[in-house]
This record gives sequence, C-alpha cells and structure tokens, in this order.
Amino acid sequence: MKILVVEDEPKTLHAIQQGLEESQYEVDIAYDGLIAKRLALKNNYAAIISDVILPGLNGFELTHELRASGLSTPILLLTALGETDDKITGFDAGADQYLTKPFQFSELLARLRAMTRRGTQVAMTAQTLRYADLEMNLDSKTVTRNGQPVDLTAREFALLEFLIRNQGRVLSKAAIAEHVWDLNFDTGTNVVEVYINYLRKKIDRDFPTKLIHTQFGMGYVLKEE
Repeated sequence: MKILVVEDEPKTLHAIQQGLEESQYEVDIAYDGLIAKRLALKNNYAAIISDVILPGLNGFELTHELRASGLSTPILLLTALGETDDKITGFDAGADQYLTKPFQFSELLARLRAMTRRGTQVAMTAQTLRYADLEMNLDSKTVTRNGQPVDLTAREFALLEFLIRNQGRVLSKAAIAEHVWDLNFDTGTNVVEVYINYLRKKIDRDFPTKLIHTQFGMGYVLKEE
C-alpha cells in the first residue's frame, strides 16, 4: 500500500516516513505542494498525508485542487493549528481527516487505517470523471459526450483522462509525454500533436462547443468555450 507524505520540515517528514515503512507501507515524499500535486495525479496512492503550511501550494490548496481534478484518494491534513475554523477549512477543501501537531504516531496510524478502509469503498463507486458534457468511466473504459458514445484507443483514453484531471490547466507537450507515454520529451517528435488531433476529431468535431484548445507556444488545455 503506497502513501504520499507531504511535509517541508525534514525531521518530521523522515520520522513519519520511517514509521510508515516500519508498518509495511511504501512511502513517497514531497517537500512542497506543487510537487505533491504532480505526484498525486501521476501515481495511485492509498492515502495522502499532508502538512497544511507548505511552500508552493499549502495543504488546503493542495486538497482543493486534487478534489477539483477528480481525485478521490483519502487525505489526512497535519497542522499545528487547532482552531475549529482551520479544521472547517480543511474539511471544506475535501480532507478526510485532520490531526493536530504534536501527535502520537499510533494515532496517525489508526487514522490512516480507518481512511484507507473507507477509501477502498469510495474508490469502487468513484470511477467516473466528468467535464462539461464529457464523461469517462474508468472501470468500463468508456467515454460519452452529450450521452453519445465515443470510441477511443487505450492511448487516447489515457490522454483524455490526463486532460480531464487537469481541466483548465495548460499542459506542456513535455508534461503530456511524461504522464501519458512515460517518455522524456523529444523535441523532434510530434506524437503529442498527432494524438491531440486524433482526440479532437472524436471529442470535438461533431459538437459546437470545443473542449480541447491549443495555447500556442505553451501546450494544450481542456476548457469549455
């Protein structure tokens, strides 16, 4: 079971990492919210443990953006702030658990076990991504737009999933190549452009509202215009 731990204080981070690994969890770590977001959207984690006060994106912002991207992974927020308003902010952002520092590692472990049990149940029912009139079922690997089925290849499906999970964000060709093909970007290849065009023909061609847009010199973005 793989866990992502996000903490910018090295001593605390490595203490949590060591405790989790001794408890037979596999652990990835991140020191700031932006790196954590990239890892969370790329990898399949059983849970995310994140400090609130972080560089890049704070824990509230990280949680909100991951939920907006369609990620249902359970999230536990850690903070030295114990005020009720801060907890409400965290829960409103989409956090599942909230633990105030300092804490006993046994309590963290108990909350993690409870979260991952619930997370398994949620994951079984939260396998649909939606944007505008576009819908993807991650279990059946089917796509519809305005209720009409769209037939995609496995690579086209992976590309569309990445776009939906990052809706509204401009994605560079390098980022798309890395996440969809697991490739270091080769500026001499046009594989990203080719597959974007394949996807446009299937997703946008027969509909008046276009969803896949080019930001010249920057990349591609899924947005409703």
